[in-house]
Amino acid sequence: MQPLAQLLTPERTACQVPGLSKKRLFETLARIISDDQLSLSYDEVFSQLIGRERLGSTGLGEGIAIPHCRIGNCSQPVGTLITLSEPIEFDAPDNQPVDLVFALLVPEEANQQHLDTLASLARLFSQKDFCDQLRGATDVATMYELAVSARAIAS
Repeated sequence: MQPLAQLLTPERTACQVPGLSKKRLFETLARIISDDQLSLSYDEVFSQLIGRERLGSTGLGEGIAIPHCRIGNCSQPVGTLITLSEPIEFDAPDNQPVDLVFALLVPEEANQQHLDTLASLARLFSQKDFCDQLRGATDVATMYELAVSARAIAS
């Protein structure tokens, strides 16, 4: 089992981010990740996230999205958690706009780990109470604590 704390840091957590489109969300995710993970460039992170999204929406439904990709120069899984002040269109299966986003980057060769972690994240974010608590958080510290205190996810 891999605790969410191994994927996430306070620096890669953002609360009630205003005024984003889907493209701006991916730009924001790339900026947050590349600022915290110096081995990962903004351009590479943005390009890989957008490239994966073009294959099909990473929206899960219920206002949740888990954008994800495999990426070179990534030595271990990296997560970023964002709540949005206003939901955005995301082409989710239920056509609901998204306001809760967890981005996941994994090493290029981590095929099974990628799938296992995605499945665990999907289970975690399917818990309505957990998502409601994250959406209700008004600061990064609270949001981060809620996230890392959630039950462990499989690695």
